[in-house]
Amino acid sequence: MLTTVPSYAFVFFYSLKSNSLVARRLSLFLRVTSRCHPPYTQSLFSVDARCRVSMEKCKHYRRRCRIRAPCCNEIFDCRHCHNEATSMLRNPFDHHELVRYDVKQVICSVCDTEQPVARVCTNCGVNMGEYFCKECKFYDDDIDKGQFHCDDCGICRVGGRENFFHCKKCGSCYSVCLRNNHLCVENSMRHHCPICYEYLFDSLKDTIVMKCGHTMHCECYHEMIKHDKYCCPICSQSVIDMSIIWNRIDEEIEATIMPEDYLYKKVWILCNDCNDTTEVFFHIIGQKCSHCSSFNTRTIAPPVFPQ
Repeated sequence: MLTTVPSYAFVFFYSLKSNSLVARRLSLFLRVTSRCHPPYTQSLFSVDARCRVSMEKCKHYRRRCRIRAPCCNEIFDCRHCHNEATSMLRNPFDHHELVRYDVKQVICSVCDTEQPVARVCTNCGVNMGEYFCKECKFYDDDIDKGQFHCDDCGICRVGGRENFFHCKKCGSCYSVCLRNNHLCVENSMRHHCPICYEYLFDSLKDTIVMKCGHTMHCECYHEMIKHDKYCCPICSQSVIDMSIIWNRIDEEIEATIMPEDYLYKKVWILCNDCNDTTEVFFHIIGQKCSHCSSFNTRTIAPPVFPQ
């Protein structure tokens, strides 16, 4: 494939035959400028890739239309199909995501008519989606999901509007069982999962709200518990009831006698569960918080008291 080179590069050609050093420098210059001025291509996707994308059935939604992505002018079954396809492009600078609100045109899957976003095809009259949201430009035939549009979130959710409420501080819709029953963390859902680092706010996976108020994917949470990790990856607070474990550690400490040199040694600790700082006797197995009896603690430098 030919690459367009800026015209000012050719002023060096006169000395190519007489000066090998200049020739080497020009060769390096051309390689650099070819990267700075990539060849113009009409499409980010090859013909084979476009055919493969158009023939594959959407695994995310059932609908009777496709969308034209305004960012790359390509046709996809849905926004997620677009994002998955662009994430596999060879050039990382071509990776991008489709903003749902930017979609202006859809293509009817029955008559292949391209038209502005609407529920019903203007040509054949087919209903392109049993559920249709004009704000999100979203179509879906599987209405058993209980789709609804949350004005505060600005996107569509599933599960039935009556089963969710929008927490203003957390910035997302939560199950009604968490109303007045969770610790609010500002914009807790507008972050990435601390395990897989996928953005939580519009993720298709189920999300769990931990005791500390932080959020993560349910499958990531269960995988973390399976590997005996019982603390929040963000704040280190215990995510389950650890009282049985603390009792066992108490028994271990009582059965383990410390050497005489460490028998009366004291350290300052910070409790990850109650955020209290106390001075306790040091033990090789662990330091117990005198406020909440948790062993989820860490040693810290002694506090500096005002004189």
